[in-house]
Amino acid sequence: MITTTLPDTTTLGAVHLTVPDLDRAVDHYAARLGFLVHGRAGDEARLGAGAGDLLALKGDPGARRARGATGLFHFAVLVPSRADLGSALAHLVATRTPMTGASDHGVSEALYLSDPDGNGIEIYRDRPCAEWPMHGGRLEMVTNPLDTDGVLGSRGPEPQGAYALAPGTVIGHVHLHVSRLEPAERFYRDVVGLDLMQRWGNSALFLSAGGYHHHLGLNTWAGVGAPSPPPGSVGLRHFDVRLPDRAALDELVARAAVAGVPAKTTPDDVRLTDPSGNTLVFTTTHRRAPQ
Repeated sequence: MITTTLPDTTTLGAVHLTVPDLDRAVDHYAARLGFLVHGRAGDEARLGAGAGDLLALKGDPGARRARGATGLFHFAVLVPSRADLGSALAHLVATRTPMTGASDHGVSEALYLSDPDGNGIEIYRDRPCAEWPMHGGRLEMVTNPLDTDGVLGSRGPEPQGAYALAPGTVIGHVHLHVSRLEPAERFYRDVVGLDLMQRWGNSALFLSAGGYHHHLGLNTWAGVGAPSPPPGSVGLRHFDVRLPDRAALDELVARAAVAGVPAKTTPDDVRLTDPSGNTLVFTTTHRRAPQ
């Protein structure tokens, strides 16, 4: 019998982006956000917080951003504590890095910004799940003003040397523009195997594995019926999803076969593309930076 959901231990891996100016992008993520450069070769760079890669950048000088298209809304960097979020906010202020917003979602506290190429970024910390807002037994995330004074006041002593993301920082979720919600929901629920956690009106959905508030957000804010970006565009190439074992990969392939969804498989991973052209790579490998 084929399982219908991903294992509770599913996590996200690296987000892979195309950028037109690799030097500029690497400098921004290192100097403004505190990413460590794990490696660089040719037109590619890998960045993270000291363990697995969180971000993989590919430079393409001819790349341009497609407006009104599907793709990345933002990727979300989850720091371990409120103190770490306070340190991130203080560093953004000190470096005069423009922000696009800051919110309290009940489940989390979040900062929003974009990189120089318009790729959306969220930096957030989670509240304990016992504090998550619920209504009628269902999760009910909210969007309230962030207590920025409280966040800044929570940070510890100033670090020695250059600012860096805290060890233990991970990619907490990815939020995508999709063309239409219904086919996207069917794909991510019935084929990928995520659980629906919350609907946001008629324009956004949030799904997860293992009861997390969300590993994935979907929205139609780029327009209902938005097209996929042309090949070589600035933005999302794909993002990695880490499964605990090969059996979970095999179950994923079986669900895709039943649904008639093409799956590109290798000995190490499975690649699926959603109905809006967004690509996910499922792997059991935690890709680590060289020691």
